[in-house]
Parts: sequence; structure tokens; C-alpha cells
Amino acid sequence: MANSVMATWLGHSTFLLQSPEGKTVLIDPWVKNNPACPPEMKKLPKVDVVLCTHGHFDHIGDAVEICQEHNPVVVGIFELCAWLNKKGCKQISPMNKGGSQNVAGVRVTLTDAKHSSGIQGDDGNIVYGGEPCGLVVEFSNGLKVYHAGDTAVFGDMALIRELYAPQVVMLPIGDHFVMGPREVEVACRLLRPKVLVPMHYGTFPVLTGKPGDLAKAAKEQGFEILEFKPGERKELPTGQLVSSR
Repeated sequence: MANSVMATWLGHSTFLLQSPEGKTVLIDPWVKNNPACPPEMKKLPKVDVVLCTHGHFDHIGDAVEICQEHNPVVVGIFELCAWLNKKGCKQISPMNKGGSQNVAGVRVTLTDAKHSSGIQGDDGNIVYGGEPCGLVVEFSNGLKVYHAGDTAVFGDMALIRELYAPQVVMLPIGDHFVMGPREVEVACRLLRPKVLVPMHYGTFPVLTGKPGDLAKAAKEQGFEILEFKPGERKELPTGQLVSSR
């Protein structure tokens, strides 16, 4: 649709976003070996930009292969981009937390995240991949999307709201390795979004959080839960933040 941002959930934390100008932005490229990704979606026709939150396999597992096929611009924290460049990703645009840059008509800001980011090397050893991050992605139509990566809830989510005011927040809800629904409820209280897109749940049995667990919080706080099925494509709504309470 003209002047809209379309999103496709490829399962886990992987999203394919299409900008109003038709540019394709892939967040956390884990596609081919992602058990939640539908078979017909595992080969992508076009990728202009790849955004990486951190170095775990379930977030960058197909980054190198996608770079070899599509030669996108890869954005992430400095150390992770350097590692991906060494592995064959030719177009890297590294940055760090608190910084912003424009890539393919989209403005990207790295935020903090509370997690880890070790990369499993070819020899099985863990390689330092820089710190984990979240992403604020701003489109030309004014829509700002916060993809939190893998994180625990943290108080400075209130600063993310103050600085960037994302209308749509993509938050991990699965528990165990990331926030569970109880923590997500607090995160939404800090972020005050218009829309919550749940992610990082259901891929493995240990990720037990479910979107339905957040129905009460959504009603009390006044945000919408935009739930995707893997492979489903939807328009991301623009709009104002939920007012202060």
C-alpha cells in the first residue's frame, strides 16, 4: 500500500519490513534454519538492508548467505559488523548505541538491550560479538518501530520512549532467555506504545510466553496486540502514543 510500512513475520525475531519507497529491511536474519519460518519464505526475493541486534545464531544464522545472494547493507554494532565483513558481508555500515544513521531512506538508531551476544565460531568457541542492542527504525511516513532484540526489561526503556516515541514495539515474550509476559507488561508501561508485536516465542518448547498472556495488560494500558502468524504480512499502523497515565 502506498505510504505504508508492510511487515512479514518470518518466525522467532525475524521480520521483513517494506518501506513506503519499496525498500526491503530484514531484521535479525535467521531464515533457512528457522523452524518457525514457512518453507515458501526461506528464499527471499530481495533484501536491501539487514539489521542485526546481536550475534546469537537465532538472530544472524543466515546473514552471510543472504549477503552473498543479495549484497544488502548490513547495520549493527561495530564488532558484529566487523565479524560479518570478515565472513563475506561486503557492505557493512557499523554503528554503536545512541547513534543514528540513514540507510536506504530509513533512519536506524541503536539502543541498549540487556542480554548477551557471543558468536559461536567455526571451531565451536564463543567469539566476542559486541554488546546486544535494540533498534529504532524510522520510516518516511513517520512510523517508528522499536525492535528490542533479545532483552530483559530495563528502566531506561522510558528513555527510549522519551527520545524516540515508537508507536510500534516488537518485544520478546517467550521467557527463559528473554522477557516473559510479566516483564513485558512492565516494559509496555515504560514504553507506552500504540501497538505491541509479540516475538521470540513458541519457536522452542522452552519459550512458553504467549500473546494471550498480555491481553489483560493491553486492556488496562490501552495498547493493541498485533499478533502475526509465521509468514503473515500486515500493515503496521501509524498513530500517536498512548497518553500518559
